[in-house]
Amino acid sequence: MQRRRSWINRIVNKLFGLIILFLGLFALWLFLQVTTFTTFRIPTDSMEPALLPGDCILVNKWVMGGRVFNLWKALNKKEVKIYRLPSLSKIKRNDILVFNFPYPKHWDSIGFDVMKYYVKRCVALPGDTFEIKNARYRVHGCSASLGNLKAQKSLLRLLNAGRAKYYGVVERTFPHDSLVNWNIKDFGPLYIPAKGDYMHIGPLQKILYKNIIEWEQKKKLSLVDNEVLLGDSVITRYRFKENYYFVAGDKVENSRDSRYWGLLPEPFIVGKAVRIWKSVDKETGGIRWNRILKGIS
Repeated sequence: MQRRRSWINRIVNKLFGLIILFLGLFALWLFLQVTTFTTFRIPTDSMEPALLPGDCILVNKWVMGGRVFNLWKALNKKEVKIYRLPSLSKIKRNDILVFNFPYPKHWDSIGFDVMKYYVKRCVALPGDTFEIKNARYRVHGCSASLGNLKAQKSLLRLLNAGRAKYYGVVERTFPHDSLVNWNIKDFGPLYIPAKGDYMHIGPLQKILYKNIIEWEQKKKLSLVDNEVLLGDSVITRYRFKENYYFVAGDKVENSRDSRYWGLLPEPFIVGKAVRIWKSVDKETGGIRWNRILKGIS
């Protein structure tokens, strides 16, 4: 009887130890997921050639600082306040970002969908003035190439030859207003607001920044007798509460990006894509060994 009890006690102690170990590993994994890294699988070709459908990427959260919010509320489509942990670096132009798509329902209303993620390249930072001239991305005062230059040149050839529509290219862009006749060949200039920026608000600014101001203030922006109203109050200046970014896909003729839906709010950014840890060919199901542990640039 004594031997049996001793044997049972050893089994119980081992099970208890395994449970503690499992809970500890789960807590560590959860901590790392929130603060350090996460993974995503690329579903479409909009970031080719940098990322291919079937690539599984590692996302560094230290660049922005991990986000903390009420996940239960977010899953139930309720308004959430997003907080940031301290960061170790900053986003730079041409970084590839993973973010929650800011227009999950309508392109005239920003919303947070915790289950809907996009991957695009950052081509303009808060405080930049961005424009597209002859399909090429430019930031005033910046001489570096932005985005996939080869694809931008290819798009320009399609547009100049009048063949873009045969490839399904949508030429009209944000802000989708007849008073601002922008397209994927000639867009902007558009100032990208930084947190704390003051801006004069007139009819043009109402068109360009309506979505982000309404999202920040939870009030409607309207134009009455050439005056801009926020709710019931006339405004002539506005101070932005958040940083914003302009992001674009590398496959410029087939990417649903900021050219079409506008600016990306900083709280929606998960982190920076840094490495491919696995890659599976979606057509054959085979592993693309040449892409395993490949850095992303």
